[in-house]
Amino acid sequence: MASKDQKQGGSGGGGGFFASIASSLSNFGSAMHKSVNGLLGYEGLEVINPEGGTEDAEEEALRGRWKQEERDGYWKMMQKYIGADITSMVTLPVLIFEPMTMLQKMAELMEYSHLLDKADECEDPYLRLVYSASWAISVYYAYQRTWKPFNPILGETYEMANHGGITFISEQVSHHPPMSAGHAENEHFTYDVTSKLKTKFLGNSVDVYPVGRTRVMLKRDGVVLDLVPPPTKVNNLIFGRTWVDSPGEMIMTNLTTGDKVVLYFQPCGWFGTGRYEVDGYVYNAAEEPKILMTGKWNQSMSYQPCDSEGEPISGTELKEVWKVAGVPENDKFQYTYFAHKLNSLDTAPRKLLASDSRLRPDRYALETGDLSKAGAEKSSLEEQQRAEKRNREAKGHQFSPRWFDLTGEVTPTPWGDLEVYQYNGKYTEHRAAIDSSDGIDEVDIRSIEFNPWQYGNVAS
Repeated sequence: MASKDQKQGGSGGGGGFFASIASSLSNFGSAMHKSVNGLLGYEGLEVINPEGGTEDAEEEALRGRWKQEERDGYWKMMQKYIGADITSMVTLPVLIFEPMTMLQKMAELMEYSHLLDKADECEDPYLRLVYSASWAISVYYAYQRTWKPFNPILGETYEMANHGGITFISEQVSHHPPMSAGHAENEHFTYDVTSKLKTKFLGNSVDVYPVGRTRVMLKRDGVVLDLVPPPTKVNNLIFGRTWVDSPGEMIMTNLTTGDKVVLYFQPCGWFGTGRYEVDGYVYNAAEEPKILMTGKWNQSMSYQPCDSEGEPISGTELKEVWKVAGVPENDKFQYTYFAHKLNSLDTAPRKLLASDSRLRPDRYALETGDLSKAGAEKSSLEEQQRAEKRNREAKGHQFSPRWFDLTGEVTPTPWGDLEVYQYNGKYTEHRAAIDSSDGIDEVDIRSIEFNPWQYGNVAS
């Protein structure tokens, strides 16, 4: 369970709980890392076995999805990027990709959206945060996948319907820096996000910082929730079996009342100790603990009322609030059933936009197992994007997103400032016009050519 400092409200600045985090991470580093640099040219290469200790790092380095010649060649190529943000500066082979884009991955947060429905229906302000925080944690089961999603093309979109009464739209609103915006809505909540991932390449691992703003509005009472997730570390990118960890704090704040939930994602220690574990508290506006939460982000979360010292109240019991759904066995890309739905046409609305991620030829080729075609199509799309940029700049045009507007607001995050995009409501009007019309001819969606180069016009 959480430390005394955490029980007293903990999330904010320097000492106490944060000092214990720093100590834990330091111990984690000394316990788990081993430099595999016995050979010239491998200086600084660190391999981590999440199921072992320091003694088997060299053996772990021989594992993973890369062939030896590919591994060595890629390591030599990537060494020059150590310490850099590689979000969009490096051309990566499709060997490490999954058949999904970042825009679709944003929609994965909607798998357990029923938890937000329950939060909206809940009258207890602290239990409301339990449901909402569990929703935010639920996506980490999917985020542990070790394949990289495709970077969206500027103007690319993703639409989702037929799930929990939700209408979902996301759009790539900027190319440099790469930024995405998303909006989801049903009768219980609205969800809005501006995302600008920031990375730091460390050789055989990469730190991923979720620079962004995530807001949820629960419609019944108009409550607005703000989410700040922890950073993520992807280990063993080139040497060893790739695995993901997200050590640090997740903070969800009720901006309406000042209540909040602070959850600590434990770092993976020796032989997997602490891996996946999440612990923390729901606090009132006076930073007094009201409900404790505990669980594992890859399994389930539970909660229990607590006293002012953070101890469980006598006569109460731990209750499960969320449990991961069943998943396909031996799935090539570690997909959940919901992830497969995101790629399918079952979740596509009528008259799908031609800019939709499902229609990307590189993504579809990878989904069908044709790596050679996927690589060629990916290169072709990237060249088209460069050519489109040259053409746009030659005409003196500036790209303008269709469904989101740049607000001019700059919000601070733990990892840097963020320019905020907001949903402009035009997609709702667009869908309403389509859904109310009987005169639209149904077409084979697979026959639609992927076309994100539309300067703000709806696909015809």
